[in-house]
Amino acid sequence: MFLSKKIIGIITITALVIIGGVYYYVFIYSKNNHRNVATEKSIALTAAQLAQAYSMNEDSANKQFLDKTISVTGEVITVQEDSLINVTLKSNDAFINVYCTLQSNQPRPDSGKTITIKGICTGKLSDVVLTDAIIQK
Repeated sequence: MFLSKKIIGIITITALVIIGGVYYYVFIYSKNNHRNVATEKSIALTAAQLAQAYSMNEDSANKQFLDKTISVTGEVITVQEDSLINVTLKSNDAFINVYCTLQSNQPRPDSGKTITIKGICTGKLSDVVLTDAIIQK
């Protein structure tokens, strides 16, 4: 009887510590340690150069660009707006472009304009993807 109360107490304390740790990570740590794309130094290149690097050798491009801040200049071919604005920049390859998800406070760019977008490269799906992006020019 005494042993089962002790086991229940240990399980309860362990569960409370885990819940506290998850709460801290989700609501405090991740909010205070979020990357600020605007202040990070970036690698500057065109949408065509980035797309070509990924189409030639995805592993090599991932080593060079994955999880790094990149400034990409290119022509806007599509703009989609859901909860966030998603912009596709044209490259020289019809099968791969640069897909950018903008931060919520960014203006909607016009199709056909050449702009520079700075964001975090998350690799290639069908297009090269930049997240948490801001418009520079």
